[in-house]
Amino acid sequence: MRNPKLLIASLLVLGGARSGKSRYVQKIAEASHLRPVLIATAEAHDAEMALRIARHAALRDARWTVVEEPVALAVALRREARKDRILVVDCATLWLSNLILQQADLAGATEQLARSVAQLAGPVIFVSNEVGAGIVPENAVARSFRDAQGLLNQALAEACEAVVSVNAGIALCVKPAPEPNFRF
Repeated sequence: MRNPKLLIASLLVLGGARSGKSRYVQKIAEASHLRPVLIATAEAHDAEMALRIARHAALRDARWTVVEEPVALAVALRREARKDRILVVDCATLWLSNLILQQADLAGATEQLARSVAQLAGPVIFVSNEVGAGIVPENAVARSFRDAQGLLNQALAEACEAVVSVNAGIALCVKPAPEPNFRF
């Protein structure tokens, strides 16, 4: 028997690169019968990234509104959230990268973003990369990014009502789920 659908207002979708996160999120946003709004955080700093952005945009039809916001994400969420819309932030990882490039206060921005989730006037879905499962990066900048990404994911996971992990295109519910209750 399938689980009944839960009514939620916030979802975090985690996974590795090319795991199927964006496709999964697009499918559930379009099935919501709300007006989908993509809050795109990517910036085209080179031709390869411009091509990635164009391919991503081509996957969405005329139902979607696109709002580009590489840095002021919490502000954009509050401005765009409405009961008749579903916001999709794709992706939190690129937002974090943009903050790092600006040498912004990552902890403060993460806290502000996480706090904003409960204050939104409509539902939101965050897409974020899980980067901590691989090898320890060899340089301090990469280690710092990995650590900041892990802290961002933790903050969003706590703030969101549900968390899904996508691996090889398969979505697994992480939250809500019962905490393991082990005894020894």
